[in-house]
Amino acid sequence: METMVRKKRKPMADINVVPYIDVMLVLLIVFMVTAPLLNQGIEVDLPQANNEPLDIDENLETLVVSITSNGEYFLSVGATGEERQSVTLDTVGEQVSRIIGANPQIQVLVEGDTSADWGAMINLITTLQRAGVSNPNFITQPMDSL
Repeated sequence: METMVRKKRKPMADINVVPYIDVMLVLLIVFMVTAPLLNQGIEVDLPQANNEPLDIDENLETLVVSITSNGEYFLSVGATGEERQSVTLDTVGEQVSRIIGANPQIQVLVEGDTSADWGAMINLITTLQRAGVSNPNFITQPMDSL
């Protein structure tokens, strides 16, 4: 009598990674196409200054307060450029005070257009100081080489 010998199958331990590679390539293409379309800020013509780069902690949140050439104020509270709406100076004070109360470690940056009214900039700085911002940093661009 013949005995049938049964071969035991070993479980296959290899993972087929080809579908994962395909998905990663598609995601890479999608991000490469959409990255240039993301507009993170308000269009302002920054003044030039011969300063050292700001020492900003990448791990801490930043709040950017913008002032345009025609005196409009904008807050960057997680919204992109198209979604942001102009706010009044009183609203800037209230919202910044609330944000600082919730997160005292937040870094406040001010970006002002070169042709912005000096009085509007001073009003913004005093409003930020009343809201609890001790020393706001100013965003500038490097000086052109002579």
